[in-house]
Amino acid sequence: MTELSERTKANMDVVLEETCRQLPHGGDHDSRRFIAENLIKAAQSGHSTLGELGIVARRALAELTSKHS
Repeated sequence: MTELSERTKANMDVVLEETCRQLPHGGDHDSRRFIAENLIKAAQSGHSTLGELGIVARRALAELTSKHS
């Protein structure tokens, strides 16, 4: 596993928080973990900008909300 840069970690943090604001009460633990895991996979494969991570997080959120519908 490659070590992520501090900037990438910060970007992941920002995107996770922004995305989870769309969930009731900021999202439960499992929802936040699911989105975070998707962000980690994306970052490890080289997608580290806010824009790229935002797309990954929105897709994960859409997947979550479709599962609960």
